Amino acid sequence: MRRDRHGGAIRGGRSVRRPFGVLAAIAVFGLTATVAVAPLTNLETIRAAAADGLARDSVAAAAQRVSVEPGTEPAALSTESYVASTGPETLIDGGTNLDWAKLVIVEGGWPLTEENVTFMMRWMRQENGADNWWNRNNPLNNGQGSGGGSGLGSYPTLVEAAYYAAENLQSGRYPEVDAALARGDSADATAQAIWASAWASSHYGYGTHWSSRPYEVIEAPPSAWGR
Repeated sequence: MRRDRHGGAIRGGRSVRRPFGVLAAIAVFGLTATVAVAPLTNLETIRAAAADGLARDSVAAAAQRVSVEPGTEPAALSTESYVASTGPETLIDGGTNLDWAKLVIVEGGWPLTEENVTFMMRWMRQENGADNWWNRNNPLNNGQGSGGGSGLGSYPTLVEAAYYAAENLQSGRYPEVDAALARGDSADATAQAIWASAWASSHYGYGTHWSSRPYEVIEAPPSAWGR
């Protein structure tokens, strides 16, 4: 069999070349065409998506970033406590010896603690019996402002009596009692201060005439409050 110069067989005067070169050319053309016809928009979409992803990451990072000035201390949790104050009108409306004891404390600006209230209730009981604690509208037999220097005077109402009791205790004549009430942490300590003072000439027997039994809550007649 005759062959031409390219190695192809010559049949009937015509040369027949091997198909490998043609197939290779077709394959190269197909690959080139595939790349050429790939939609440009797909590449742009990929780039846009990548850029969008970077933007979201940047926003997220910025959102999570907290700037703190140098030397800034963390804020301390407030543990302040608040105590609701009892107004005079509420106590006057209550009308009991317990309300009057609290009214004296409020008038004096002392802390309205259980110890202060207990002291006042025991003291009132020593000055006037519990069943008649509003006697002469002067529960503590206070001489200041009552018209009776010996403590046997009276007040128009229990409201004035509370005011003058607080005023007298803060007059400077009873500094230890005032200081004990300002602390408000011990009914016994305040009692000892009043025993040692000149409030009562008997000094309450320095405690021998002082009862610490539980006190009774008793209401006074409305007229004693000026109602």
